[in-house]
Amino acid sequence: MRIFLSILLFFMLAATSVADGHFVRVKGKDLVKPDGSKLYVTGTNLGNWLNPEGYMFGFEKTNCEWMIDLMLKQMVGPDRAAAFWRAFKDNYVTRDDVRFIASTGANTIRLPFNYKLFTDEDYMGLAAAQDGFARIDSVVGWCRDYGLYLILDMHDCPGGQTGDNIDNGYGYPWLFESEACQRLFVKVWRAIASRYKDEPVILGYELMNEPVAHYFDDKDELCSRIEPLYKRAVKAIREVDPNHVILLGGGVWNSDFSMFADWKFDSNIMYTCHRYGGPATAEAIKGFIDFRDKTGLPMYMGETGHNTDEWQAGLVRVMRDNNIGYTFWPYKKVDNSCMNAVVRPEGWDSVVVKFAEAPRATFAEMRAARPGQAEAWRILSQYLENVKFANCRPQASYIKSMGLKAE
Repeated sequence: MRIFLSILLFFMLAATSVADGHFVRVKGKDLVKPDGSKLYVTGTNLGNWLNPEGYMFGFEKTNCEWMIDLMLKQMVGPDRAAAFWRAFKDNYVTRDDVRFIASTGANTIRLPFNYKLFTDEDYMGLAAAQDGFARIDSVVGWCRDYGLYLILDMHDCPGGQTGDNIDNGYGYPWLFESEACQRLFVKVWRAIASRYKDEPVILGYELMNEPVAHYFDDKDELCSRIEPLYKRAVKAIREVDPNHVILLGGGVWNSDFSMFADWKFDSNIMYTCHRYGGPATAEAIKGFIDFRDKTGLPMYMGETGHNTDEWQAGLVRVMRDNNIGYTFWPYKKVDNSCMNAVVRPEGWDSVVVKFAEAPRATFAEMRAARPGQAEAWRILSQYLENVKFANCRPQASYIKSMGLKAE
């Protein structure tokens, strides 16, 4: 019996060693790599790829995926709209993009995605058999080849978790009102964790992006429901995956952590904040620093950017001085304010943007605004060429302001 127990103990310790030896883990206020050294996160977000946002196409009113999809169907029909999305997913982020990100000295990519990529709901050109796992598998492989870690970020949750365009929802954080949406939220995360439980390239799972905007009179009540839902999802994830870090965003656009009372319910969690604008000083992010110090857990700036090079460089210095890792938003969009800029095709503003911003509330308005089909499709097709890595324009000063290197 003693020999049996010794053997059993040996294998239990070996299993623990394997888990600890292959994955990034939380250790106090730091993340540590499998070799025990500290991981200070620096990198970017692959925004707009699997969670399209209108402003990154140059649109203002047509500002989330379902609005863009509807606009495309009205402009060029459902078949071409579906073809556009499939080519967009193929072209927007490729191995070349990940290799380029790694060449700047970044060590982490945050990958925003819509939960629909793991259901049979209509999304980005597919009405069934969505390709979310295939897309993530590709990024995992590329990150492995170029030595990057990957954070999976559910940017768009069932029902919408924010109540604004960034969650591709319907103007209110219905996730926190709907039991059906919460069950689906947990189900999708459990499926993702089950598939990637043994994948060390993945740093962790960010359960939801920017829960609860500030617009709502009942925002405090909505925010009080964030932590219980986090716990519910973490419990489901841990049933299949004991290995990965789980990242928890604060309420009110990832800026408010006052609703959190229990940071010891899991041994491998951390928190993530966002900041755009305001002074680039330690005092301006004191709330994040104080919460990090109170919990004794890592704090990570999942999104920042869209500012001057001087402001961004200043915030990078502050974050490094205060041990807050970061990923800038976004990697790629039209024009600039990103790492790699997409050039607008000739006619993009006068045809595509014009139609996207035109009144289309009635069929008469749609007919009046619709451009010529051949010209519209030519411009959309050229855009799909322009988003390819070889046709984009690296933004050297922006990259340097992120504390990374540019040629």
